[in-house]
Amino acid sequence: MRPRTLLPLAALAAACARAPTAPPRAAVPADYFPLAVGNEWVYRDESPALPPDRQGAARTVRILERTRDGYFRDNERGELRADPDCLHDRTRRLLCGPIAPGKSWSSVVSVSSTERYEIAAVGEAVATPAGRFEGCVRVRAHNRASASTNHVLEITYAPGIGPVRIETSVVVDGKVTPQIRAVLERYRLEGR
Repeated sequence: MRPRTLLPLAALAAACARAPTAPPRAAVPADYFPLAVGNEWVYRDESPALPPDRQGAARTVRILERTRDGYFRDNERGELRADPDCLHDRTRRLLCGPIAPGKSWSSVVSVSSTERYEIAAVGEAVATPAGRFEGCVRVRAHNRASASTNHVLEITYAPGIGPVRIETSVVVDGKVTPQIRAVLERYRLEGR
């Protein structure tokens, strides 16, 4: 190389070496569920209790509108909003920051029902029919139905995608019985 070619490259390298770098931004709940009108997720039902002829049925969730108070309403009549600290519906806080294993919170869903949430895992890889997703966060919720019965919900969120796996089970006297399992089959994100 000629000296005239090296001089601009050296100047660029020196400028980059001195440029201040911002610390990486910590993940927030909104990073794990892109809410925008038109976004759509299609889930394959792999629930163990389904008869063989109903295995694999698809269910589509599509965001239809944004309400005046900032919630995104879907075709299933669900409503979600992402605030700086939590992703929530009108009753429950579904994913709260900081995004770290062991982070816990609760949601009072009625006078006699409190759901207890925790981040069970961070950084998981999850394979679904829609693809393989890295850096996922798995949230586990417990709701005590009686002294011997507990309902468990696990939702795994992929960054920038949303829920990629949803599972529920019932625990009776310590025995776990899987109830629902839905995995992401395909998705379309219109906006963020």
